[in-house]
Amino acid sequence: MPKYQVNMRPDKNPMPSQEPSVRAHNFKEVTTGYTHEMAIDEAFRCMDCPKPMCVPGCPVHIDIPGFIAKIRENDMKGANDVLLQSSSLSSICGRVCPQESQCEKGCIRGKMPIRVKDETGKMVIKGMGEPVAIGRLERYVADYAREHNLNEFHKTEPNGHKVAIVGSGPSGLTCAGDLAKLGYQVTVFEALHVAGGVLSYGIPEFRLPKAIVQNECHNLEKMGVEIRTNEVIGKIHSIDELMDEGYEAVFVGSGAGLPRFMGIPGENLNGVLSANEFLTRINLMKAYQDDPETPIVHGKKVAVIGGGNVAMDACRSALRLGAEKVYIIYRRSLEELPARKEEVEHAMEEGVDFRLLCNPTAILGDEKFNTIGIRCIKMELGEPDASGRRRPIEIPGSEFELDVDVVIQSIGTSPNPLIKNTTKGLETNAHGCLITKDEGGATTKEGVYAGGDAVTGAATVILAMGAGKSAAAAIDEYIKSKNA
Repeated sequence: MPKYQVNMRPDKNPMPSQEPSVRAHNFKEVTTGYTHEMAIDEAFRCMDCPKPMCVPGCPVHIDIPGFIAKIRENDMKGANDVLLQSSSLSSICGRVCPQESQCEKGCIRGKMPIRVKDETGKMVIKGMGEPVAIGRLERYVADYAREHNLNEFHKTEPNGHKVAIVGSGPSGLTCAGDLAKLGYQVTVFEALHVAGGVLSYGIPEFRLPKAIVQNECHNLEKMGVEIRTNEVIGKIHSIDELMDEGYEAVFVGSGAGLPRFMGIPGENLNGVLSANEFLTRINLMKAYQDDPETPIVHGKKVAVIGGGNVAMDACRSALRLGAEKVYIIYRRSLEELPARKEEVEHAMEEGVDFRLLCNPTAILGDEKFNTIGIRCIKMELGEPDASGRRRPIEIPGSEFELDVDVVIQSIGTSPNPLIKNTTKGLETNAHGCLITKDEGGATTKEGVYAGGDAVTGAATVILAMGAGKSAAAAIDEYIKSKNA
């Protein structure tokens, strides 16, 4: 049992945030974070379980009870030090990771029944409590450490070996950081002009401020990691050329930035674009500013096709660009919607119109090839398909049209084939994802490792980080055994 008085309140401290009517018109961060008092109070909800089930749910295996215990002691530096043992991206993870399906899913506080008295005075169960707000506490500690200059990053004594990292997204940054701690000379090659990968180009400012991403990149540089931007591997250098230059191993964490389209009529019309392009123009090129470096279509009526986190980011960004009406068109029901519950709730609060159990069949245009509408058909759910979700089936005669001037497709992405096409011996599967042979990320080419979306297809930030962490350990073992 814990050596302190546990706060037995069943619900977690709510996250402070901007009012929906205000935030829907600006790109400032929606949630403002816990106060110090809220963080301390929430930390006392943790029961300090003898066999904590939260830790196995974390892909990078953070000592969750350990850092929360330090919060209870009002030792924020100690809490941050515990986080840094496993993750150098806690400010990011605390904001964008799906804790509800990972660490918090195993929290015993979320499995404890709420007992209340009914009108007869009998004790009855009224639902379950909420898990400890692990993600919100992680964010608070990491932000506190950054704002109070508690982070201490330094170079490890060099071990004389070099490793190249392709891509500066979550998997690449994690792999680079872990290898730097072991003394490797690490160089990260980023194709775009700003480091951060999907953290910079894919996730909107209102969910993840870019200053935080760049701060994490600067911390890696303090550890000796070299980040080289505007270097496209497969064009400027090949992987074989990197190895010829003395890099003993290469980690490919190049993500999955190649958008997919539905293949329906009208996709070549003006005003039709992928969520990938839409968000990149907004996030990386600041297209929401009055005088942006790159233009963007400011639709008045926008349809976003898809139901994942990227679709939520796209529809909420469209609102902030001035759209008067924004639709989410998704072919399954709310229960099957893959986006995080929090993001869906935020989108609904901000006024996004969810057209569920609907599927687009054509995008409509005028004589000048401008988008003027989208035709959809209503769906019903049948038996489960290969994904385990109930298969959507068209309802004959249920077609309808929506007046829109912009259509954003957010139905998934796949890895860019450039690296595979320029690297002999590097095999991919039918979806274009790099094939790995083990949990360490070893590919079919010796000395080349891979992880994150380049292997799994589009997934979560924390899963990519976990892959980068595993690959760093495998690369260390590979280089040591080769030089033994």
